[in-house]
Amino acid sequence: MKTVLTIAGSDCSGGAGIQADIKTMTVHGVYAMSVITALTAQNTTGVYGISEVTPDFLRKQLDAVFTDIYPDAVKIGMVSSSELAEVIYDRLSFYKAKNIVLDPVMVATSGASLSKEKLSEVLAKNLFPIATLVTPNIPEAEVFTQTTIESEDDMLTAAEKISHKFRCNVLLKGGHRINGANDLLYTDGKFKWFKGKRIDNPNTHGTGCTLSSAIASNLAKGLNLESSVQKAKEYITEALSSSLNLGKGSGPLNHITEEGMKFL
Repeated sequence: MKTVLTIAGSDCSGGAGIQADIKTMTVHGVYAMSVITALTAQNTTGVYGISEVTPDFLRKQLDAVFTDIYPDAVKIGMVSSSELAEVIYDRLSFYKAKNIVLDPVMVATSGASLSKEKLSEVLAKNLFPIATLVTPNIPEAEVFTQTTIESEDDMLTAAEKISHKFRCNVLLKGGHRINGANDLLYTDGKFKWFKGKRIDNPNTHGTGCTLSSAIASNLAKGLNLESSVQKAKEYITEALSSSLNLGKGSGPLNHITEEGMKFL
């Protein structure tokens, strides 16, 4: 069985973070492991508290995983401080981790900040270059490029700028403000659009976590980058189409649907 490690924050409501990652990885038929960067008190309406692990304890978790069950892929989600980001860079580099998918989570679906100031600089400098793929959404890409993204042409420019500046492949997600659900992959100097249909579903809590975890799972199983993204897009479309309705705010996806399982 292929193995995938998620390095992310815990979401006690189960819709995002570690919980969404493990659900996604499990239905993809890989063995999921987790290293927790922070505990969050959150639900579908907002984030009400964050308690970071210490850098030393984060290091201990990473060492425990890599010295026993070496992961075939790694997904990185919420990293709430530059100190934690530096530990992740150090340990992943030391163990020569492969198939790293980085979802630079800085703001929750509810709009609450999940990271401290200056973290974006450390993420981009240290973790972007060792990642197989970085998956920012529009607001995150605006932070990393210091530009405003208001069109698909702007997405093309931003994806290329991030890739060249930080030496990484980029999947720029267009669901925020720009288009229905079209994402842009920039790799090896080439662009590829992944078209998606807009799902009329306000319950999108954890979509970024789910997409990046699905991509990492597909990479672990030996799919190439384009195929991994394509199958992950199909899976998340079905998870959204299921129209699960839980909570009083932006609810979670349905990670386990019969139609979604067809794309695994």
